Amino acid sequence: MSVVSTHALSSRELLGDDGPFARQLEGFLARQIQQDMAEAVDDAIEEGAVLLSEAGTGTGKTFAYLVPALRSGKRVVISTGTKNLQEQLFYRDLPIVRDILAPTRKIALLKGRANYVCLYRMELFLADGRFTSREHIAELEVVSAWSRKTKTGDLAELTELSENSDILPYVTSTTDNCLGQECAFIGDCALIKARRAAKEADILVVNHHLLLADLVLKDQGVGELLPGSEVIVIDEAHQFPEVASQFLGESFSSRQLMDLLQDTLKEQGKEAPDVDFIVTIDLKIRHLLQTMRHAFEGAKEKGAWQSISFKPSMINAVSDLSDALKNFESLLSSIAVRGQGLQTCWERCCDLLHRFTQLSGASPVDQIHWYEVFSKNFVLRFTPLSIQKSCQAFMENEPRSWIFTSATLAVEGRFDHFIETIGLEKDTQSQCLLSPFNYQEQGLLYVPRGMPDLSSPTYTQAVVEAAIPVLTASQGRAFLLFTSHRALREAATILTDRVDFPLFIQGESPKSELLNRFVEAGNGILLGTTSFWEGVDVRGQVLSCVIIDKLPFSSPGDPIMQARIMAMRSQGLDPFMHHQLPQAVIMLKQGAGRLIRGVDDKGILMICDPRLIAKSYGEVFIKSLPAMKRTRDIHKVERFLSLTL
Repeated sequence: MSVVSTHALSSRELLGDDGPFARQLEGFLARQIQQDMAEAVDDAIEEGAVLLSEAGTGTGKTFAYLVPALRSGKRVVISTGTKNLQEQLFYRDLPIVRDILAPTRKIALLKGRANYVCLYRMELFLADGRFTSREHIAELEVVSAWSRKTKTGDLAELTELSENSDILPYVTSTTDNCLGQECAFIGDCALIKARRAAKEADILVVNHHLLLADLVLKDQGVGELLPGSEVIVIDEAHQFPEVASQFLGESFSSRQLMDLLQDTLKEQGKEAPDVDFIVTIDLKIRHLLQTMRHAFEGAKEKGAWQSISFKPSMINAVSDLSDALKNFESLLSSIAVRGQGLQTCWERCCDLLHRFTQLSGASPVDQIHWYEVFSKNFVLRFTPLSIQKSCQAFMENEPRSWIFTSATLAVEGRFDHFIETIGLEKDTQSQCLLSPFNYQEQGLLYVPRGMPDLSSPTYTQAVVEAAIPVLTASQGRAFLLFTSHRALREAATILTDRVDFPLFIQGESPKSELLNRFVEAGNGILLGTTSFWEGVDVRGQVLSCVIIDKLPFSSPGDPIMQARIMAMRSQGLDPFMHHQLPQAVIMLKQGAGRLIRGVDDKGILMICDPRLIAKSYGEVFIKSLPAMKRTRDIHKVERFLSLTL
């Protein structure tokens, strides 16, 4: 590939019919809409401004921000919401643009520490050898053999290892258990090497969690994980507020404490084998964690901490566990000097004791205080009521350009919801770029008649009954997207006896494997919940139908939603129109976006929820979706599919 001057031409010209991409990339098509976005990104970078850009599927938004980023000559951090996009950017799109425009500029990929092998922990557990599963031993040995050959230490290279493998906590570190500069393996640490490369990079690709970690550290004056940058591009920006809410909160989990107990036993055996009291306190705390878990019996899976903290059984469980943790901290402090491993365990214990004291106590005014309970574990959480002030502080700390982009940022073409959520100025520069796809010809929106009320116990049965003729006409080739795991399981049970097409059900295999099997089958039906509503790209006839059971409103019983509804009402705002509706619209746009992924794709978008027609707000959803033809007639659906397949 020949290199062009990045300053001689504008981004619009670079992406035009006579530009280097049209000349050098096979299949590249100059698109006016892509050039419009690139020009706006150019301007925002030059002016040090904030830009909101909704770019519909097919816009080519990745090149539309990469070209201005490389052309600018500035240090740029690109943040994504998913690992898939992070890797696609770094391994595919960014090298193409870099090689054409600026081959000497350094690029780097930095992931969270859980993605890199930790040699210390791997060796610690290899030496221990007390695994009950032969599969775990075999996987540990696979990681060990690979660790001697890898240059990056990125576990994504290790395709033999499932992304959900139980062995991962034994071969990766956390901020809690990392030994830092005292680690004997620091010279070969994959994470430190990746961070070193990140600091030397001109263009750095990260994810939202890492970006937020860096912003929080800077805000606290502690330091920075990522190098100073002049431009931040936040792709998949619709996910940013939710990730920020999680990151800016605080949590205590029984799992964290169990991990600490396990690590303490390992380190004590290695650094203080003559000490015998650790086993006793370990057994006691494990018992008390079970007692506290039992105190949640009868409670919802998620709920406000205040709704359960007053129960005598919970008060006693909290008091007993607090006392045991204080005792554990005191005992650990007496042997922490025996080695760096025990020192780290003591520091972790101090941190967990502090967090448990906070999170099992009174509820702060500006935090949502809630719990989440699982079959064996529980989590106590603080989530900020608002992230506005924090986001404003991040953006005001250093002058730089901020580019927020996604296929789903706007509601009816307006960015009010996103702007208010993260505290931007109301007149922030924005653009809403419609997809270049011909949705009038490529898609058909079908809302079936006769659906029962959503509260009906037969609602999911009715969804399946309405879907079966569509699935028959589409010859499988469908996604069924649900708003709850319960509905998914019920639908899967019914469909098993009603269709002959292969079924691929979320939870049966890792997401990537499930998608690969769905594509290979050619006539499959994939049933999924939240994780399949976005970040999934299946092109061609193999996906000809997307069926959505309900409009994706968050459950009003969700403790976070309840708290935000109450806060908005206290401010005189309508929480439904102000928060619940726009949030659901953006989620629906994501789900609907799975259908048409290329210029030749055609298919049916079926939304079963009768509120889309019966409620006045249904029009907000419809106007926010791509402009497809609409029908309520199954025969028109069958005719459309007969001409498509």
